Amino acid sequence: MTVIALTIAGSDSCGAAGIQADLKTFAALEVYGASVITALTAQNTLRVEAVHMVPPDFVLQQMRAVASDLEVDAIKIGMLATGPVIGAVAEGLKDFAGVPVVLDPVMIAASGDPLLDPDAVNALRSVLIPLATLVTPNLAEAAALLAGSPARNEYEMAVQALKLKEAGANAVLIKGGHAEGPTAVDILFDGTEPLSFEAPRADTRNTHGTGCTLSAAIAAELAKGTPLPEAVESAKAYVTQAIFAADVLDIGKGRGPLHHFHAWWEDEDKR
Repeated sequence: MTVIALTIAGSDSCGAAGIQADLKTFAALEVYGASVITALTAQNTLRVEAVHMVPPDFVLQQMRAVASDLEVDAIKIGMLATGPVIGAVAEGLKDFAGVPVVLDPVMIAASGDPLLDPDAVNALRSVLIPLATLVTPNLAEAAALLAGSPARNEYEMAVQALKLKEAGANAVLIKGGHAEGPTAVDILFDGTEPLSFEAPRADTRNTHGTGCTLSAAIAAELAKGTPLPEAVESAKAYVTQAIFAADVLDIGKGRGPLHHFHAWWEDEDKR
């Protein structure tokens, strides 16, 4: 059987994040990717210039079309932007009973532009997070979900992960990529004890789509049947390699994309 992962997210017109990053990640990890588009963004490596939301009923229709035909093995959820779309996705998940769900609570773009309505945060927290197998906020997103301040160290990350678990999350991975220091540390808490995943930090500006790629990579591994801690470890390694290879690409004037196909492309110096 072909392993299938579904991404439910927004489209990035420069191809670095969102649906495009997710599908590239699935393909690189040898998983077939299907998609449900929640929003169209006019963006590049510098900024988000406009967002056009897909009507919630059409988001639901896309999900039901996929569910009626494809045997989906895992789902990654990214940009949802509004409360009604969050509600539509929660309704659509009823057709995917038992399928692992990785929720990346996308709130702010790499450029700093907001991607989630302020009044939708509560809907994300109360409606969708309890349905996810894993929630993957970065430091700012974890703080926003808890109405607090960003964690300053690994201990505070673990405390916030515990609080999100107590608030209804099944498992939490707090990403430390935006912190300072020579390494990037992520903290996973699934109800037992916090696990730390550490990787060296690359000296590059090409990090557009890192969060999308990590959550998509975790979903791809879960689709293959990999246990959660091992899925996070494998996904972290893939993303780290894609970041370190990113400068091979020459894309845009701002924050460029990761090199999703670093293990597949040949003759890199010619690209």
